[in-house]
Amino acid sequence: MTIIQESYQRLFPEKEFFYQTEIEYNRRLSNFNANIRLHKNKIKVNLNLQWKDIDKEIKIGLIQSLLLKIFKKRKNSANIDLYNNFIKNIPILTPKNKIDPTLEKSFHRVNERFFYNNLEKPNLAWGSDSRRKLASYNFHNDTITVSTLFIDVGSEILDYLMYHELLHKHIKFKHKNGRSSFHTKEFRKAESQYPNQNNIEKQINRIIANKIYSSSNIIKKSILSKLKLKKAKYFFEQQR
Repeated sequence: MTIIQESYQRLFPEKEFFYQTEIEYNRRLSNFNANIRLHKNKIKVNLNLQWKDIDKEIKIGLIQSLLLKIFKKRKNSANIDLYNNFIKNIPILTPKNKIDPTLEKSFHRVNERFFYNNLEKPNLAWGSDSRRKLASYNFHNDTITVSTLFIDVGSEILDYLMYHELLHKHIKFKHKNGRSSFHTKEFRKAESQYPNQNNIEKQINRIIANKIYSSSNIIKKSILSKLKLKKAKYFFEQQR
């Protein structure tokens, strides 16, 4: 019996298992990441190589959580609880080798002011200039990533973004019936207590709006430049 079949039958003991299975460990996926694919009657699970030596019962919980996604079911199990507890503790095991100096200063300010210096420093890195994902916290590699949209802003905005992501690290998440909730009531309450929150969010929206306006102007100029080039080429060809 494969670990995928065992995970399925523990989760759905009343159902018959008639799928082919394949499991692959690789380095293509990021730290402690995994995905699942159902094609016809074959279930394939891809796991980051770091999962290979992890306790079987934890891996069963991981696979069960993936199975719930592809079969669109809501359910809980002791193994899923075990897996979620493991994920919450991954930051302790993760090496800290990506520390941007500007973000590190922001972390220390926020950690001292709001968390009494109780939070362990995560990896801190700049991402892309995304306007949708302003910042994020990844439990799998204990990394806070901030959009380069804010690389030159003042500490007030940067610290607000840092606070939001450190709340994720601090409060973690709740899991129920196959779903993980990251923005819980506890999270929302703590987030709303940040000083001058409304004004800071207005500043953030202005930065995003300015970026969109700037990008649209660049696109317009590029289009006009191409049109002029085509027009000039057409005129030149007509003269020959």
